[in-house]
Amino acid sequence: MISIIIPVYKKTELFLKNLKNNLRFFKDLDVIVINDDPNHSIKKYLKDFSNVRLYENKINLGFGETVNKGARLAKNKYLFLVNSDVEINNELFKKALSHFKNIKDLFAVGFAQTEQNNEVVGRNTYFWKSGFFRHKANRKISFGVNGWAEGGSSIFSKEKFIELGGFDSLYSPFYWEDIDLSFRAWKKGYKVFFDPSILVKHFHESTISTYFSKRLIKKISYRNQFIFIWKNITDINFLASHFFLLPFNLIFFIVKGEVQIISGFFAALFRINEILIKRQKQQKDFNLTDKEVLKKNK
Repeated sequence: MISIIIPVYKKTELFLKNLKNNLRFFKDLDVIVINDDPNHSIKKYLKDFSNVRLYENKINLGFGETVNKGARLAKNKYLFLVNSDVEINNELFKKALSHFKNIKDLFAVGFAQTEQNNEVVGRNTYFWKSGFFRHKANRKISFGVNGWAEGGSSIFSKEKFIELGGFDSLYSPFYWEDIDLSFRAWKKGYKVFFDPSILVKHFHESTISTYFSKRLIKKISYRNQFIFIWKNITDINFLASHFFLLPFNLIFFIVKGEVQIISGFFAALFRINEILIKRQKQQKDFNLTDKEVLKKNK
């Protein structure tokens, strides 16, 4: 019933360590590993893992498109997205299947995650403030609705994932693609939930921070925040406040030392045609308003 999708980008030693641990709990499941580093094959490391299907990208696709490829290759009804830096503790992730049976129109179930400092995270929320769509962790680590299912430790309905087009390549190489996908699922009328009883160990950004500079990471994060707003937000009042406050916000963040917001803004503006084309296409699937979605995720 479950296909495991593991995107890999470098950090081979960490990936293999976690894979050897996790395979104990993946018996009889469809396990797909996709190597997104075209310069370094990992085929020799997986030759002894008979239950793993390995695919190696000929060009670097980024996180979102690599996962989308795995979704298309998956044989089963549900997709368990497992980052290469995620350590599975047990088989409790299978419990998520009962939620899909019991909760109507469920799109995804996000899991609790233990970070390096032993903090438990994984439940998320978002809100609109001062002209920007913002997100943060929901400190109520209890079962319930979830703003978005994180792309590295959640189970998704394959049918709905494919229907929504998966992760949007506009956000490549990383950040905001899982927020975007879940937000579109909410606006479609689907649901995202969080189950704290399913716990994994996930050291966030262990790969990103190794291979990308802090300045570039911030630029990409700001760029994708603009892309998200321009592509998904349809509330007239939200959009009016965004564009009216934009000059003030740019100045505010520059004064704070967040100068990457400028390069992020222009990087998003450079892709405005692609953004507007996708915006027009996506709006046909939206059944809930922005305010309705935000209200459900308070």
